[in-house]
Amino acid sequence: MTAAPRPPHVLMPGPYPEWDMVPMQASYTLLRWWEAPDRQAFIAEHAADIRAVATRGELGASAELIASLPALELIACYGVGTDGIDLAACRARGIRVTNTPDVLNGDVADLAVGLTLALQRSIPAGDRFVRSGEWAKGPMPLATRFFGQRVGIAGFGRIGSTIARRLSGFEMELGYFSRTAREDSAHRHFGSLAAMADWCDVLIVILPGGEATRGIVDAEVLQALGPKGWLVNVSRGTTVDEGALLQALEQRAIAGAALDVFQNEPRIDPRFAALDNVVLHPHHGSGTEQTRRAMGELVRRNLQAHFGGQPLVTPVA
Repeated sequence: MTAAPRPPHVLMPGPYPEWDMVPMQASYTLLRWWEAPDRQAFIAEHAADIRAVATRGELGASAELIASLPALELIACYGVGTDGIDLAACRARGIRVTNTPDVLNGDVADLAVGLTLALQRSIPAGDRFVRSGEWAKGPMPLATRFFGQRVGIAGFGRIGSTIARRLSGFEMELGYFSRTAREDSAHRHFGSLAAMADWCDVLIVILPGGEATRGIVDAEVLQALGPKGWLVNVSRGTTVDEGALLQALEQRAIAGAALDVFQNEPRIDPRFAALDNVVLHPHHGSGTEQTRRAMGELVRRNLQAHFGGQPLVTPVA
């Protein structure tokens, strides 16, 4: 009797929700790298068998990891951002890469709007004001009007254009920054991020991560945004020069910021916690059950397609 083929070995740098882990465990030999007491020894033991890596956006897959896996065929990313995956190393070896686009567009756009509202209408401060009993001593300080503002969206891909559609219901004047103008958009296009920051009241950042956008929101952009301008970042912590941002917030050189992403997550700079002109959120743009289930399903469909010899569902490389 011919022995049944072994399930493909899939390395996981970090866990997925249990609703994904259960069906994946039934189909593959999952190697739980995050549980290994000696991660280097774990890779050395299993490297020859690992055909796929199922990672998360913030965990990625480094050139070092890729080089250590001679049988690697596929990296499936749970998340839309692939800046943590060394795509050049993948292309050099013909390793395929997938991500989970589109299914999280609406959630990230909703959070961008929600963070802007929370920041300008002082919603977290209002909650604290009521809970602390301060309301009984007098009225809360006035906030900033949300509707009718000028909003500049840095990055006008799938999520950026979805944010624009959400904001159009608030009677906003919208502009966007991108390398080229979109023929399908009537909103004002800016080829200079500093010029858009000078024009807008609110700057929402939804640029992809990576070296091309590292620190693109710098001191010059923040100076252009000015003391009445607001920054909202739902992209990657690397897109903002965090030192320049902290200085601008501490000196009130900008009005405030709402941030879902940071450098050195989750151990962010403690200076943020001391500020009263920020709203902080734990990188949870796609953090709804519905979207996370859809993301996991896309990862599993890509794995199934690859090992079944079918076209990948959402290929990146």
